[in-house]
Amino acid sequence: MKITKLLLPILLVLTVIVAGCSKESSQPTETEKQRETIRMASWSKPIVEQSNLYVAEEKGFFEEENLTFEYIPGAGGGDAVKNILAGNADIAFANLEAVLLAAEKGEKLKIIYNIYPENVFNLVSLKESNIQSIEDLKGKNVGVYSLASGTYQNLQVLLHDAGVKEEEITVTATGVLNFAPLMEGQVAATAATDTGLYDAKQKGLGEVNIIEVKDVLNTPSDVFVVTEKVFNEKKDLLIRFLQVYKDSIEYTMENPDEAADIATKHAVDGTDVTRNKEIIAIRNQTSKNNKGLGMFDFTVLKEVEASYVEMGLLQKTVHIEDLTTNELVEQLK
Repeated sequence: MKITKLLLPILLVLTVIVAGCSKESSQPTETEKQRETIRMASWSKPIVEQSNLYVAEEKGFFEEENLTFEYIPGAGGGDAVKNILAGNADIAFANLEAVLLAAEKGEKLKIIYNIYPENVFNLVSLKESNIQSIEDLKGKNVGVYSLASGTYQNLQVLLHDAGVKEEEITVTATGVLNFAPLMEGQVAATAATDTGLYDAKQKGLGEVNIIEVKDVLNTPSDVFVVTEKVFNEKKDLLIRFLQVYKDSIEYTMENPDEAADIATKHAVDGTDVTRNKEIIAIRNQTSKNNKGLGMFDFTVLKEVEASYVEMGLLQKTVHIEDLTTNELVEQLK
């Protein structure tokens, strides 16, 4: 009994110490307190195409820049742009068309990084449909990812170039994995991307006719864009994010097999390592830039805008050269 009475105070002290330690360990470290969150709105859910971002998370690239990364999914570039306009994200991963259409409506935006310098969109139809040109689409059903996606806007580019009115076809939003409706005969053709076409071929798509949008207009496919407010107030944050993105692209180019393995843990479509390797190889190729990763060619951008105005996709000039800058990319290592 006496021993028990003697032990009780000691046990109480130990309990307080342990509880205190537990509470302390649950508190964020000083380094974690210093980290800023960068919220990226994407045109999609986390998919294999963006494996470099998962590489950056796994390899600690964000931590090196004192960043915490948050991925905000969307259904098309229009969604991504809406998220930055609403203040739900700091930066958008979106197709250039969605950005220009928002700028035309008076939104104050700044385009800061050239993700994919070449146009990766296409229009695909089965050989048996004998669709040789855009004119052959008249009276037919054509699939797109969504009406807020680059597939829809690039289909519009093809239609305008061929002098075909959108009312002369039926546009159907079929979702990101939109080749099933084509294979099942629900649509006569579908607007897609190079990686979407690769997937469909692996699933037995068969012989197809392909019309490449880049042969009509070689628009940079995807860019990073922010609001003018974020650009002016958070330049340091943006530079650190772009540094991580550039470093992760370079790492993924050098280590595609490792990136493919990492994608299995993060991408919603990443269960097949062999497929991951192929998709990563395609995106590594489309990320290459003769002017340097992330840089814009203003001559190309002006041609794109002039073509959009001429085609009627833009009702007025938005002065793309004023919307776009290489300023932040030029500060990257």
